[in-house]
Formats: sequence, C-alpha cells, structure tokens
Amino acid sequence: MKKYTGYLLVGLVSSMTTMGGFYLMNENGSNPFITNASNQKNGDFEFVDYKGNYGYDAPNFVQASNKAVHTVVSIKNYSNQRQQQQQQFFDPFDFFFGQPEQQQRGRQQQPDQDQPSGMGSGVIISQDGYIVTNNHVIQGASKIEVTLNNQKSYIAELVGTDPSTDIALLKISEKGLPFTKFVDSDAINVGDWVLAVGNPFGLTSTVTAGIVSAKGRSINILGKNSESPIESFIQTDAAINPGNSGGALVNANGDLIGINTAISSPTGAYSGYGFAVPANLVKKVVEDIKSYGIVQRGYLGIKGFDLSNEDAVKQYNKQFKKNIKTDNGVMVTELVAKGSAIDSGIEEGDIITAVDGKPITSFSSLSFIVGSKRPGDNVALTVRRGNSEKTYNITLKDAKGSTKVRSKSDLTPTEVLGAEFEPLTERQKDSFGINYGVMVKHLDNSGKLAAAGVQEEFIILSINDKNVSSQDDIEKILKNYKGRVSIKFADYYGRIYTKGFTMD
Repeated sequence: MKKYTGYLLVGLVSSMTTMGGFYLMNENGSNPFITNASNQKNGDFEFVDYKGNYGYDAPNFVQASNKAVHTVVSIKNYSNQRQQQQQQFFDPFDFFFGQPEQQQRGRQQQPDQDQPSGMGSGVIISQDGYIVTNNHVIQGASKIEVTLNNQKSYIAELVGTDPSTDIALLKISEKGLPFTKFVDSDAINVGDWVLAVGNPFGLTSTVTAGIVSAKGRSINILGKNSESPIESFIQTDAAINPGNSGGALVNANGDLIGINTAISSPTGAYSGYGFAVPANLVKKVVEDIKSYGIVQRGYLGIKGFDLSNEDAVKQYNKQFKKNIKTDNGVMVTELVAKGSAIDSGIEEGDIITAVDGKPITSFSSLSFIVGSKRPGDNVALTVRRGNSEKTYNITLKDAKGSTKVRSKSDLTPTEVLGAEFEPLTERQKDSFGINYGVMVKHLDNSGKLAAAGVQEEFIILSINDKNVSSQDDIEKILKNYKGRVSIKFADYYGRIYTKGFTMD
C-alpha cells in the first residue's frame, strides 16, 4: 500500500482474548476454563471446550476466512519514471536538434524501465477476472501485476478509476475464478463482526477480526486526490496495516461489505482505527466504469458545513451576525452557478435536513447519498429556511452542469488529462530561455496529469515528442489517441521530467 499520511486500517485479534475475560466466571463464581488444582494429578494436562457457560458460543470465522482468502489478491504497482538531470532549465540544442530523447547531448538520464513502487491488495468480484482495489494502490502505474492466492501471477488491465472514492477496477484474462459477492452495506450495524483480508507487509492471505466501530465516517483524506471526495467510511477495529489497502472487509459469512482503504495511526501501522469504502458505493462505481468507462456522479453544486460542528456554527454566526444553533443538517454557505441547487431555488443560509426522506447529519452523508446517484436522477431535498420547512425536487447535474450521462468517449483530451492550460507570455519565455510550452493553469487531482506528478504552474513542454504552445496543440496531439503517452514537463525549479501514462 502506498503511504497515506497518518491513515490505515485496524483489528481485533488481541481484543478477543480481552473480551473473553469479562465472561470467565460462570454462575457459581468459578472459572469454566480453569480446573481445580486440588483435583489434578501432577504432570497431567486437561483440555476444555472453549465454549464457556456465558450465554453464547464464541464466534467461528473459519468458513468466512476460507471463503474470503481465495478472492483476495496481491497487487504490485510498477512505475516507469524517468528524470532528466541537467543544470539549466532548458537545453538550447533542443531548438536545433529536437527533443532530448532524440539527441542526448550533455545529458545524464536514468534507464527507462519499470520499477516496483508500491504494493497492496485487491478483491476478485467476478469469475471472469474483474478486480476491485484502491486508486492509490495503482496510481501512476505503468504496469500492474496481480498475484492470486494460489501464487499464479497476471499482468492486469486498468479498466478505470475513481479518485473521489479511491476505487479502481482492474481486469485479468482468466475464467472460473473464485469471487466475493456484494452485500447491502447499508444493512450492517455497529457491533457486527467483520473480517479484514489482505496482504499486510507482504504477508499473503492474512485475516484479522473485529467489529463495525462506526458508520458514515469522514476523515478528510481523499481530498488529496480528488476535488470532490466522497467519504462515508465504515470504521472498524479489525487489524489492517500497510499492504492491506484495496483488500476486503467481509461479514461473518465472508461476503463483501467494504474495500479497506485507510487507517488512523500515529505510527503508520495498526493502532485501532480502520476505514473501508462501503460496498454499495463500490458497486455503483464498478457498474459505472464497466458501462460508461467513467463514473457518473450527480452534484448539488453547494458548499457548506455540518450544523453539528459547534466551532463552525460560532464562526458562521460571528461572520454573518446570525444566531444559528447547533443541530443536525448541513448549512448552505455557497451556491455554484448553474448548479442543481441554485436552479431549483435553494438559497445560501438554507439548512438541508434530509434527502429522499433520509435524515442528513453531516456534509459527508449528504455527499454520499447525492454522489451515489447519476446526472439526470431526481432527489427530494428537505430544506429548513427560517421557521419553515420545504421539500425541493431537484434534477441532479454533473460537475460540468449537464444532466446528460456521458461516456468516456465523450471526454475531450484535456478533460482526461484533468487540466486547463494557458500559453506562456513572452516575458516567461525570455525568463526561461524557451520559445514554446504551456503552463498548467488549473489541475483536477483526478486526472492523468496529477497522477503523473504534474502540479499547477508546472510547464508542459512536449507530448509524444511534439512541442506544445497552446491548449489546442494538446487537443490536436491527443485527439482520438490511444496508447502510451510520453509527457515532458518542468517543475518550479527548472528540473525537467519525462513521465508516461496510458490513454484508452
């Protein structure tokens, strides 16, 4: 699992013993696990049934474990990253002799080869080889290797990703594979037993046990990879460590209730708090990727805060001279132009209390419900304005303001790259000593460029060895292009990099 600062997933292996301690005494005050020493002969050993007389049998996870381990795979992420080491920002020979890849003059370059850059887990969800994992497990990969529980390895195809939920879908060429079934993750309860299955620290087919500690958790971790993160995690104390990311969280029957994604830990290893993407959301993401090539997501087009957040309420009251009280719901503080909410009559200062009759307790729960729907879907939004309450029927739009469902083939090259560009000014060209290039004006963290390590204000110099001077140049080079893309760019300090990714 690639390192996620401060987060991972956790377990209950040791706590089962602790729990047993609360029930050691039977009705007459004796311990059913301890034989009276006065009745035991020296040198004899006695065995007792671990089922104590305390009202129920200890849980048995053998069947669920055997079922789950065969559906969980190990994933290796190989990246092909090449940095051109040079002292100046740009080599003037490029003007006369072409790209540095073609003319290696005064240049030292690392070999162009795949290097292992991360490991994680994945879950087989169909007999014909579809595998779910985390986006951060395979992000930036030039090659993805999948190893089954039987140690057979495959090179996987990346079918699609969704950074907003940190879910990715892979495919291997195989039939008749064991697979896990999705169950309704909304039906699980806090206190239900769960198993976490994965490959922590490279230890294959590891199973740990715990319970559902909480539902609907937001830990503000996915914003690093997405502008519109959806966080409504299942929290568990089942032990999860580096390498577990993308693995399965299953119920006591061995069926999938979530994809293990993150932990909260001061050390980067198990400390009791783990988080999984709910199976219902995973299922929707997978269906969208398989049907459309991209995830279809509805947006309300609002910004706001949890009304239960006392500090946020105090700040809001101070700034706007209001006297709002803490409560359940979401306070709308900003409306996006041409968004679903503003077009339906929602106003700043409104308090959203329910969606489709389901009470809203936080912005994360609101995002989860709305983000699980597609553009064109309708939702009933219950809103409190002043002393009155009203229900608005809203048709959801996508992030571009359209109610139409779009497929991957409808995206422009710059949408796939996830960026907007602007030409360099003459002053910038003179300063950098170049006569071409475009600057990254805006970057969507879910796009190809962000995954390749590009940041805003970096300068794109060439794509597939062709110089670029405008956004139109990029569109022309990549229009209808499929295959491996090589991009050369410069960072803030003038260091030039060449990295690759696949357009499909």
